[in-house]
Amino acid sequence: MFRRKYAWAVFYTLVLTAFTVYAALDTFVISRVYAAVPPAESSQGASGEEQPSGAEGDAAGAESGEAAPAEPVITENSYSDGAISVTITQYREHETDIYVADVRLSSPDQLKTALAQNAYGRNVTQKTSEMAEAAGAILAVNGDYYGSQEQGYVIRGGVLYRDAPAQGREDLVIYEDGSFAVVSEEEVTAQQLLEDGAVQVLSFGPALVEEGAVSVSPDDEVGKSMASNPRTAIGAVDGLHYLFVVSDGRTEESQGLSLYQLAEFMESLGASTAYNLDGGGSSTLWFCGSVINNPTTNGRTIGERSVSDIVYIGY
Repeated sequence: MFRRKYAWAVFYTLVLTAFTVYAALDTFVISRVYAAVPPAESSQGASGEEQPSGAEGDAAGAESGEAAPAEPVITENSYSDGAISVTITQYREHETDIYVADVRLSSPDQLKTALAQNAYGRNVTQKTSEMAEAAGAILAVNGDYYGSQEQGYVIRGGVLYRDAPAQGREDLVIYEDGSFAVVSEEEVTAQQLLEDGAVQVLSFGPALVEEGAVSVSPDDEVGKSMASNPRTAIGAVDGLHYLFVVSDGRTEESQGLSLYQLAEFMESLGASTAYNLDGGGSSTLWFCGSVINNPTTNGRTIGERSVSDIVYIGY
């Protein structure tokens, strides 16, 4: 009788362990593709409309009165082709290296997003650099890592992929004209955002700057994160003038930023709206073929983390 009870206890423990392992793998490892990105979306921008390319695109631009981009002038820290201008500046604040890409566009269509492996799903990931290269990006940062969560709105290229609201979540909405807005998922549905002209919705947060003023307190933090971390943020100054900001962190050279420090920094750059994207080991700034910052998860090794999505500049 004792042996039978003991055997049952062992069997129960093995089953429980197997289930726990499977649940962990299903949550963090096993990839599940729910939808492929529509073919036209790979050439969509903030307007949600398909963009022509090559000679067809040049002809369409000429007909609309838009000048085709000139041969780009590229340096170690800048890009300019008459339609897109990017200037990267490195700052040193709070014992941390911070990288700022000042971006000016001629069309909202040049502000884009991309999903890993061109698919929407769970644990479907790629490195920021890989997605940027595949998209033909000029500049890219990691996005909101939607695939690590089961809730939070996901709208990309004018396509609604997930409409499950997350309690207390603030989203960044990018509209057809390239303007930014911050909304609460508890106050508006994803379908309503889509009907109102949202082309991209990023669900991470919180908002850092709203109407030109810091919107977080020194005590605010993302979940149970440490106060100082690598960070990624995106901001709008005015019109089609944007800021992409990535800070290093968790290393001897750079301790990282708190949310409040990041918000103050974005405000000092003139951001009217600024939003916190996924940070930590995900924080990556890619520019013209190279990773500019020093991504790290543990502080001991420098290397990119694979993520679900990127925000990028390109055609």
